[in-house]
Amino acid sequence: MTSKNQGSAPIEKDEITPKHIYDSRRKFLKQMGIVGLGAALAGCVPEAASTSNPTQTEPTSVATLSGLTDELGNPLTDYSAITGYCNFYEFTTNKENVDELAEDFVPDPWSVEVSGLVNKPQTFSLADIMEKFDQQERIYRMRCVEGWSMVIPWNGFPLRQLLEEVEPTSEAKYVAFQTALLPEVMDGVNSGRFPFPYLEGLRLDEALNDLTLLATGLYNEPLRPQNGAPIRLVVPWKYGFKSIKSIVKISLVTDQPYTMWNTIAPQEYGFYANVNPDVDHPRWSQGTEIRIGENQRRDTLYMNGYADEVDYLYSGMDLTVYY
Repeated sequence: MTSKNQGSAPIEKDEITPKHIYDSRRKFLKQMGIVGLGAALAGCVPEAASTSNPTQTEPTSVATLSGLTDELGNPLTDYSAITGYCNFYEFTTNKENVDELAEDFVPDPWSVEVSGLVNKPQTFSLADIMEKFDQQERIYRMRCVEGWSMVIPWNGFPLRQLLEEVEPTSEAKYVAFQTALLPEVMDGVNSGRFPFPYLEGLRLDEALNDLTLLATGLYNEPLRPQNGAPIRLVVPWKYGFKSIKSIVKISLVTDQPYTMWNTIAPQEYGFYANVNPDVDHPRWSQGTEIRIGENQRRDTLYMNGYADEVDYLYSGMDLTVYY
């Protein structure tokens, strides 16, 4: 299958906010009845995780956001599901136990090194990040490769803003990311099952798209350790494994970077990882999904419903080859 090309030009720095973000932000503001907020979401959890976890204490901000929806009318996924069922293999492969095993992970102090093919390499502390980049709220749909999907209100800022600070050179074609490697608190790192540290990557034009978010919170609360504290990537038109957590390094490079899942199982996990119902995983269909909190499957949307904003990135590409 080839990409459903919209024929649009890449988004320039001074271009108007994309429609998905504009509509979502307006709806969020209208429903909240306040000024100065926008909203976002992502996540991957099975239906059983929608039941509240009695060990989780929901912050007051969760009740404040109750009843909000994304721009397609989908309600937000429960906070207890988002924080109680997570993929974070540095701690464990048991999705329902990450929150407990991550309790000793204190992401403070924290810094993110940005280097490689840039004119101004920098190391940003978490305080730098929170002060320098305006935190927005966006609502994004997210889908896991296993077939689960969620709708989550993220807090964060476009990755583009950070990249503009370091000024990528003309040789930079890709952005590589690395997760923290802390075996003293991340017990899963000691299992020997995976080649840690976790690595991910995007093409530079994907990273510069206005939908691509560096998230620092959700539900107007700081990220919990199990959700990728203190800063993680959110790419809503890609499967969840592209949204690398607890980032410590970002590098601008010329060649396509190694990524964990594409390296250890390339026949199952492509570098691009775009949500595409016409390209099945070798062991299951990607044509349908289950939204957490619902009791029936729904059709999976091409590019997770964000094709208007991102389809131009894949013009002329055979997406059965570049999956």
